[in-house]
Amino acid sequence: MNQASHDLIQTYYAAFNAGDMDTFLSLLSDDVVHDINQGPRETGKDAFRAFMNRMNRNYREQLVDMVIMTSEDGTRAAAEFVVLGEYLVTDEGLPEARGQQYRLPAGAFFDIRDGKVARITNYYNLEDWIAQVSA
Repeated sequence: MNQASHDLIQTYYAAFNAGDMDTFLSLLSDDVVHDINQGPRETGKDAFRAFMNRMNRNYREQLVDMVIMTSEDGTRAAAEFVVLGEYLVTDEGLPEARGQQYRLPAGAFFDIRDGKVARITNYYNLEDWIAQVSA
């Protein structure tokens, strides 16, 4: 395990859970690549900021049961966790939001460059999420 990369990812998710978007975004490279689960690839901190603004408007989430793994050289990391969420505002193309709560296993993969997150790829089961908020 690479401690510096582990600490970076731990700080990244602590900032997410605290709703501290300034710290959260400061941990990204300016040219960060974001692979959205079952969606497009976006590039750049501005695109990531816009994505997070939409997410924070439509969802309230906390990530728990976090396990972080890193490569020895510190250039790659992965995290597995559970998303505890509430669906607040209907997201385009998805079921209607009515304050539904959900619990969703998820994971993420990272490239790390110069002490910052240079790529994040998120994975979760969208069909499971849709089933939970449609019930």
